[in-house]
Amino acid sequence: MQSNDARTLLQCAVPTAVVGLVAVAVSAVVAGGKGGLGAAVGVLLTGAVMGTGLIILNRTARLLPHLFQAMGLLLYTTQILLVAIFLLVFKDTTLFNTRSFAFSLLAATLVWIGAQARAYMKAKILYVDPESGDAKKSTPAGSTS
Repeated sequence: MQSNDARTLLQCAVPTAVVGLVAVAVSAVVAGGKGGLGAAVGVLLTGAVMGTGLIILNRTARLLPHLFQAMGLLLYTTQILLVAIFLLVFKDTTLFNTRSFAFSLLAATLVWIGAQARAYMKAKILYVDPESGDAKKSTPAGSTS
């Protein structure tokens, strides 16, 4: 993992973890132990799905840049499908409070997306790799050589 990829992951995971701690605390006070557990499951599910997606997308961008946009669309569709499957499997569960789970999942997802957008906007990512062989061979515009 490159340093800017790790930095992006960290800039997304930290705010999500903070929101997760708040969600667990509020849910535990409002809905008891099952509420706290539901909030924790929601935040962990968000972190797992979004973190894995970010890692896969960064790796795809580096190895197969021509597939980046298609992979992004496929990845987001897969993330939604995985969360939907989780929701269907645990639809009638009594292991945790489903309302706390839903609100913490929503809050953590919104925070992750916002943090990811902010991280990409602040990142100084080069459009051209200055170390590539093609960059050294190219001549300046207007040059006759």
